[in-house]
Amino acid sequence: MSSGRTWSRRSNGAKLKMRSRRGRLAILIAASLLAALGHAAQADEPIEIFDAHLHYNWEPKPFYQLDEVLALFKKHRVTGILATSRPNTGTHALVDAKADGLQVVPFLRPYRVRADINSWFSDPAIFDLVQDEFKRGYYRGIGEFHLSGKSAENAWVKKTVDFAVAHDLYLHAHADDEAVEILMRHNPRARIIWAHTGFGLPTGRVAAMLSKYPKLWGELSYRSGITDGSGRLTPEWRALFERYPDRFLLGSDTWVPERWAAYGDIMAGYRAWLAQLPPDVARQIAHGNARALFAKP
Repeated sequence: MSSGRTWSRRSNGAKLKMRSRRGRLAILIAASLLAALGHAAQADEPIEIFDAHLHYNWEPKPFYQLDEVLALFKKHRVTGILATSRPNTGTHALVDAKADGLQVVPFLRPYRVRADINSWFSDPAIFDLVQDEFKRGYYRGIGEFHLSGKSAENAWVKKTVDFAVAHDLYLHAHADDEAVEILMRHNPRARIIWAHTGFGLPTGRVAAMLSKYPKLWGELSYRSGITDGSGRLTPEWRALFERYPDRFLLGSDTWVPERWAAYGDIMAGYRAWLAQLPPDVARQIAHGNARALFAKP
């Protein structure tokens, strides 16, 4: 009888151990499945984008109300913006909103009304505007401003560049390559975000500019030639992105209501060609470079 009881206890113990092992195995399998589902969900989530060229113009009134704009960012997973407006009222509103999950980087625009685009660089009153507006204490840059060729040689432009350098501000320049070179000559310590990266300028010239000026970054709104007719990245731009992964930013350039209406399409267009790049390069261009540039001082 005693040997039977011993065998029974051993048998029951073996069964308990087996059940315990099966239980642990089931837990491990479940955990693995949950982890896999989590990774799949992350993979399906669109890459976050930092919009490094955004206008919330209030002239005469904004296309969207502030809550609508913030909802648009959230809907399209835009987690940061380089905010400008004409006049600067719209930027004040975006800063004051303090929206959760949105980094607002305010840039001081040297325009009061649209006509200032053509004359700001020779108007001493605009330099007064820059100095007064800067006193708000939160600006990280000046721009977007427009310059073409030798108009950049104006003394008031140099004063603006020197002011930016003295106060550790970026310059956001809608300019041709000649004007960008003049800005750099005004002060070699200038840091410039090149709006539209020269529009249709050949990639060879873009590469030469990036190589010559380490403190130049290309923002890609309205930039032509990045993809071919089928939406594929061109070999030239793929090579440029892989050579300079830390020198490019994305932007919407919401300068007219039509750009706001197409905001989701603009972001989807970026994501389509970002998906064709190595993931680390895509992340840098989508948001990493802007985060690095605009980390809190």
